[in-house]
Amino acid sequence: MTTVSGARTRTSFNKNWKFFLGDEPGAKSPVYSDLKWRRLTLPHDWSIEGEFDEKNPAKPEGGGLPTGIGWYRKEFTAPADFQNRLITIEFDGVYKNSEVWINGHYLGKRPYGYSSFSYEISKFLKPGKNIIAVKVDNSAQPDSRWYSGSGIYRNVWLTSTSKVAVAKWGVFVTADASGKVDIQTQIQNKTLKSQSVIVVSLIYDTSGKLIIKNKPQLVNVDISGAIIKGNLEVKNPILWSVENPYQYKLLIQILQNGKVIDTYETKFGIRSFNFDAEKGFSLNEKPMKILGVCLHHDLGALGAAVNVRAMERQLEIMKAMGVNAIRTAHNPPAPEFLDLCDKMGFLVMDEAFDMWAKKKTKNDYHLNFPEWHQRDLEDMIKRDRNHPSIILWSIGNEIREQFDSTGIAITKKLVGIVKNLDKTRPVLSALTETDAKKNFIYQANALDIYGLNYNHKLYKDFPKNYPGVKFLATETTSALETRGFYDTADTIRRWPKDGKTKFTEGNAAWSASSYDNVSAYWGSTHEETWKEAKKYEHVSGLFVWTGFDYLGEPLPYPWPARSSYFGIVDLAGFPKDSYYLYQSEWTNKPVLHILPHWNWEPGKSVEVWAYYNSADEVELYLNGKSLGKKSKQGNDLHVLWNVDFVPGTLKAVSRKNGKDVLIREVKTAGAAAKIELMADRKNIKADGKDLSFVTIRILDAAGNLVPDADHLVEFKVEGSGFIAGVDNGFQASLEPFKANHRKAFHGLCLAILQSTEKSGSIKLTATSNGLSSSSITINTGK
Repeated sequence: MTTVSGARTRTSFNKNWKFFLGDEPGAKSPVYSDLKWRRLTLPHDWSIEGEFDEKNPAKPEGGGLPTGIGWYRKEFTAPADFQNRLITIEFDGVYKNSEVWINGHYLGKRPYGYSSFSYEISKFLKPGKNIIAVKVDNSAQPDSRWYSGSGIYRNVWLTSTSKVAVAKWGVFVTADASGKVDIQTQIQNKTLKSQSVIVVSLIYDTSGKLIIKNKPQLVNVDISGAIIKGNLEVKNPILWSVENPYQYKLLIQILQNGKVIDTYETKFGIRSFNFDAEKGFSLNEKPMKILGVCLHHDLGALGAAVNVRAMERQLEIMKAMGVNAIRTAHNPPAPEFLDLCDKMGFLVMDEAFDMWAKKKTKNDYHLNFPEWHQRDLEDMIKRDRNHPSIILWSIGNEIREQFDSTGIAITKKLVGIVKNLDKTRPVLSALTETDAKKNFIYQANALDIYGLNYNHKLYKDFPKNYPGVKFLATETTSALETRGFYDTADTIRRWPKDGKTKFTEGNAAWSASSYDNVSAYWGSTHEETWKEAKKYEHVSGLFVWTGFDYLGEPLPYPWPARSSYFGIVDLAGFPKDSYYLYQSEWTNKPVLHILPHWNWEPGKSVEVWAYYNSADEVELYLNGKSLGKKSKQGNDLHVLWNVDFVPGTLKAVSRKNGKDVLIREVKTAGAAAKIELMADRKNIKADGKDLSFVTIRILDAAGNLVPDADHLVEFKVEGSGFIAGVDNGFQASLEPFKANHRKAFHGLCLAILQSTEKSGSIKLTATSNGLSSSSITINTGK
């Protein structure tokens, strides 16, 4: 992809790389032969391609997949006019310890795997063939509390500008709800002498219509560059909100001798928001509760390799649940993720670090923090500060310096770095130490909001204990669930019961009940948490841990568990039952969801739960016989019946004022008989990146999902596409993600189809011994 604006070009630099897994120091030399190396297109995560193994140095906490060292090389032709231009290579993210060479010249190192960075390469280019080499070193393990991925896992760009141009991330635009737009522009000058230029600012609406243009400014730019400030006014602005995420486009043009020599484009939104110690959060002066989830950056079977459609699908699933906010746990996200949040209407807490100078794992960022924290934090703020979705900067998560007086100075410094670049958003850190006198990050008196992780029982008295302090539940819950697994208990269980006791309670199925009755010892169930958060106006909102299961941190289970149990949605994107609890509470659309499945031992007493809204009551029927009506009482979030199992049909009917609202049925399934394929999208782009997520369902002869089906399903693909990954959402499956087969888990599995750049169709056929096969066709086009 190439974008051209004036004399600026930004070209995708993802294609035609060569890759070698292992250390090859000679590869930095331009004369090195990489003929035997693998050819691939970025973004790329080599870890996700590996095999699960308990002995892998990242350990189960890091996903149990291989890490190591890898090299990337690319041969390319220099732009024809490179000697008169500034040519920059931009990396959106490399995990981690990347080192880059161009034609044998060392450009630099970037340790932090989540930072975006760039190098100017103009002076090292030569006419014709050029070689760029990148070493990625993720060998020092363990280095993370979750799966990080390995490689050049985000996009790479080649940018060409004139020698007088807007600097990288050089435009900062802010706007208030009245429509006043303030613009700060940093211009760089690499010509070695002062230059006079004209600077023009233009604002366009979402349809592309020019709505305002400022009076051209004559600017003298010396060799150190220049920063210019200006403002424009948008009449009757359309405000950005979660319901209507309206964006304007700002163009900065630089002209010299009547010719446009640079154009810099950035989108922005006009909106206001406020946190109040008593009233909580408001957006555009409208009170609302932040209904958020935390998300790690992995994309399940695709690993850490960035794919816009995969991220969009995650956000679509969250939006349908009622989520209006995302916390980027615990690092800066891909730029495209923030673009999606801007476009789709999500509020964002943009987070910088999971640790400062004190470590959480042996080889984590604490080793780089002293030298790199200022650069990494500044780059995050400058890169992200024009996104209307971002309402909060987080400088850390559960930082160990809470318990040490060094936390005071570091907190003040980090907050100062943020405020120096952006005073329009509050800064917080997600805290766990609840005694203010012992919490040195809080003692720094530099944070704008108290961000508390867990400890839901403290919400009630927060205003009494912290008078006048704004409050946000930055991380909550840590409930444990496996999709489709049901295990009732009279009491809520904490797995493990504390941080010192070895976990022994679980089951041979490596599963946790989907009844919402298990949580980690530091957390609480979904219902326990939400009951407290919804009750108090001063709770600005909450971020549930987590929206999706993620690779790594498979608490409470040991190996073979290798991914988390915390998600409201499993790793494959299939909702667990608690999804419908939130949907019933966080949306206005009618909801009625009953659980569990209806395949049990005869006579077994089964708890039947119903999540519902938009109704006064729910009546349950078994094989046409009423089992009674139930209504939520007090602060109840579900209703339940104890039912002795009899095969047949369980039917729930929700009613309001005596009229039926919704009907839901669950039937006893017979023997597995056939495969059903369901694609989330049957028409995708032939761009080599777009995806169709195909759900595979194992059904009985009557079309009912078979809840215990675990058949091995084989896949065959024909046409203009390939399988990018397979999954089933089971946290302890050691099957590879890159394969043409997958076992079903509780009746479901997933195949992710990716297009090529050739228009046509992709035919997926799924077969399994003893079952009728099924095919589906996905159309691809330009």
